[in-house]
Amino acid sequence: METETPTSSSPSVPSGPPLDPREVLQKMLDGLGLQTKVEVFTMDGSTLLHIATAEPGRLIGKHGQTLSQLQFLVNRILQRASAEAPRVTVDCERYRERQRDDTLKKVLEAADNVRRWGDAVKIGPFNAFDRRVIHLHMEKDRELEAISEGEGDEAGMKRMIIRVREKPTA
Repeated sequence: METETPTSSSPSVPSGPPLDPREVLQKMLDGLGLQTKVEVFTMDGSTLLHIATAEPGRLIGKHGQTLSQLQFLVNRILQRASAEAPRVTVDCERYRERQRDDTLKKVLEAADNVRRWGDAVKIGPFNAFDRRVIHLHMEKDRELEAISEGEGDEAGMKRMIIRVREKPTA
């Protein structure tokens, strides 16, 4: 009896037709036995999958961890089906929106302290999604910048530093 041996150490990524992100997520949630409705929105040029449910806590999890894991799985499935598949964001009952608002409030308070006293301020730790929100927000500031600090913990959480932007040397 012959056995097949793989020709490469990593599986090849097919470049077939992309899957429908809404259908992928809905199928996952149905498989978990949850009563949900997934809607698709476009936010800042990217796809947002919003989950409406009577039990948001079960999908959000502690500090949004379950929601982040769902998002990771959906993106992995989409990328496996088509290498060109765009990344999607998964939200439940506007959790990420509220989280973003809370994060930006902390960043604005830290930025005010840096402007007032001139000393760098450490904030966080934050997950990758929140750090991206902070970096995008701080790109618009001509005086201050946000820097991710070192290696993250086992959950990928990193602290950030808000500081006065260094002047370019001429």
